[in-house]
Amino acid sequence: MNIKTIANMAGVSVATVSKIINNYTDVSNETKQKVLKIMHETGYRPSSSAKTLATKKSNLVGVVFAGKLNVDFNHPFFVDIINVFKKQIGLLGYDLLFFSNEKFLDNGEDYLARSKYFSVDGCIIIAGDEVESSVYDLDSSSIPCIGIDIELTGENSSYIMSDNDKISSKVVELFYLNGYRNLGFIGIERPSLVMKEREEAFAASLKTFGLPVHPEWFIYSKDYTEEDGYQAAKSWITKGVLPEALFAATDLVAFGAMRAFKESGLRIPQDIAVIGCDDIDACRYTDPPLSTIKQDKQKIGRLAAMVLFDLMNKQIEASSIKVEPELVIRGSCGLPEQY
Repeated sequence: MNIKTIANMAGVSVATVSKIINNYTDVSNETKQKVLKIMHETGYRPSSSAKTLATKKSNLVGVVFAGKLNVDFNHPFFVDIINVFKKQIGLLGYDLLFFSNEKFLDNGEDYLARSKYFSVDGCIIIAGDEVESSVYDLDSSSIPCIGIDIELTGENSSYIMSDNDKISSKVVELFYLNGYRNLGFIGIERPSLVMKEREEAFAASLKTFGLPVHPEWFIYSKDYTEEDGYQAAKSWITKGVLPEALFAATDLVAFGAMRAFKESGLRIPQDIAVIGCDDIDACRYTDPPLSTIKQDKQKIGRLAAMVLFDLMNKQIEASSIKVEPELVIRGSCGLPEQY
């Protein structure tokens, strides 16, 4: 059974059946009851494609994990955002379609072509490293997009990220107010937009408070994992003089650095204080528990769903939103948690 079969049985057009499925009012009650009776007797259930014939909507949202070195379901920050987004967009009547970027680029296809093929109503784009140019083709298309940690500029696109300037300035201010003067930073060798913003804001905040900017106290992890943070900190330790306090651009990198410091006999926070960023669940269980900057994943996920919904329904214009971060004090920075 399909919509064409139902139309033939009822002696009406496919468009008429589609209008009845989608509750259009410009069909006579007699015709509507006739079609519904046939659907009931045959056990026919309209497919999503049948529902889109009149509305031109699929109620599908594409999910793009962008980047050649892409984030995935193991990423503790983005997976929480996607879970919140999934729940909120589901309440608004949409299902998710996850796009793979492992193989299709070799076949000359792209995100825009796949979005059109599946007739998605919109896309959420999660930023990784080395974002493919096809992502920006999608951004500049007529398909509404919402970006997470990626700056989109299309007429039908918006993006959301934490306020990275405030993330870094909150760390520097906290350290300064509590007597730390020599501050260091661990970033990522291949910085994304977010990582560049955090590093630049960190250096600018040091200057704001009149603190020294030592190039040797800016080091870089090869990637975002704990092991990469560990290796970066080990190379730092062998060079000799360390700062009094450290800001790691992600919690995972901070975990690795803390392990390297402890293996070298350094005490945290007595010898070196540490603050991370993201506030993933594991922060509570390190020794000592990791102080961090909390990104409001609940708010980011819900905002992403609501903004994309409004874009898809042409209720708002494209915009950008920065979400306020929150400082979370734990044992690794040498201050009481009620500070």
